[in-house]
Amino acid sequence: MRRILYIEDDLDIGGMIKNDLTGRGFAVDWLRSGDGAAERVADADLVILDVMLPGLDGFTVGQRLKRIAPDKPILMLSARSTIDDKLEGLQFADDYMTKPFHPDELAARIEVLLRRSGKTAHLGQLKLGHLDIDLSKPMFIDQRTGEEIILTGKQLHIFLHLLRHPNQILTKEQIYEAVWGEPSWDGDKTLNVHIRYLREKIEINPSAPAIIETIRGIGFRVKQ
Repeated sequence: MRRILYIEDDLDIGGMIKNDLTGRGFAVDWLRSGDGAAERVADADLVILDVMLPGLDGFTVGQRLKRIAPDKPILMLSARSTIDDKLEGLQFADDYMTKPFHPDELAARIEVLLRRSGKTAHLGQLKLGHLDIDLSKPMFIDQRTGEEIILTGKQLHIFLHLLRHPNQILTKEQIYEAVWGEPSWDGDKTLNVHIRYLREKIEINPSAPAIIETIRGIGFRVKQ
């Protein structure tokens, strides 16, 4: 599980972000100030840092963390939106995002930074139900038979997109755009058809799927 060190003193915003990121499959270590951050940064894959903090401000904390862990991505998340603030933050941070924001945009920026640092969810091996998955190839092995499950191009693209967003509900529109590269249109059943055929290959009981979960009226999710 990818770990985020999150430094934010606002309880409402902090609670909202921690709950959202936890729901997307991240482990979030939330601090209300920069105290103790230097000792915890080594265990994190990424740092999210506010500017307005009690004690040392976020700029000072971020600079210190970057010296300690220069390869650790830092995302500044602040209500301070002037160009001077952004330029100061980007002297050491890898991205600067202003409040208010949409959680999906924050998650997308996190994925970009993790991808640059080699900490993406799609790297490595995992077990999912009866499947042994090696996402570096990619390869899917049925533990019951030891045989490889062969997916078509679209099936593979759909499954990988879901696996790259573990525990996150993805709308049908989001999946369609990611796989086909264009917006879906109302009434199009193309994605549903591909999901059905994919389930026939990877699910023990496609009529009661345990790997790709349907979220009625919204989309799909892979739970890990």
